[in-house]
Amino acid sequence: MSLSEITSRIHAAETAAGRTIGSTQLIAVSKVQPNERVATVLAEGHRLFGENKVQEAEGKWPMFRETYADAQVHLIGPLQTNKVKNAVALFDAIHAVDRPKLAQKLAAEIQAQGRSPDMFIQVNTGEEEQKAGVIPADADQFIADCLALDLPIKGLMVIPPVDEEPSLHFALLRKIALRNGLTGLSMGMSSDFERAVALGATHVRVGSAIFGERDYS
Repeated sequence: MSLSEITSRIHAAETAAGRTIGSTQLIAVSKVQPNERVATVLAEGHRLFGENKVQEAEGKWPMFRETYADAQVHLIGPLQTNKVKNAVALFDAIHAVDRPKLAQKLAAEIQAQGRSPDMFIQVNTGEEEQKAGVIPADADQFIADCLALDLPIKGLMVIPPVDEEPSLHFALLRKIALRNGLTGLSMGMSSDFERAVALGATHVRVGSAIFGERDYS
């Protein structure tokens, strides 16, 4: 599926939901994608991308930014505390704030570097043991704690359980965001981004539908 087709579907979903066209940002998830595929999407005019790992992004984006200085890159995968310094230096937003130790490290590094990427708190709405994120019952306190650290929290992020209706999780994320005065909702992927747009997503993360299937070999 082409980038223009995805964009058209997002705009159609925005219209159907009574939202302003362009109020949902498309994060093109370029993790594990060959550089030539990423270069093609950049040449088409897209400028917002998502990466899962700090090290992979470091090997890719400084080079691309030499040509496309306005390219923005968001970290959408889990962040280890020993990678915080590099992450703050490289990314325009971090979607994986999920525990107190990480929040404290990010706050300290933002002060040290004087650089402040946007932050999204990951909420584990399905309370899955194998998945990162704060559980819904702890979300309000964790949001308050992060704001007390002066972290630039812009919103929340979710990855719903694969075997459950994602709209239920999108709605829960929106409810938590609203009661905490947060406007950013990073939710929705290749298979369900239109449902996320209908429930207020400000960022959708679409990879394989744009770039093609990933080769992890």
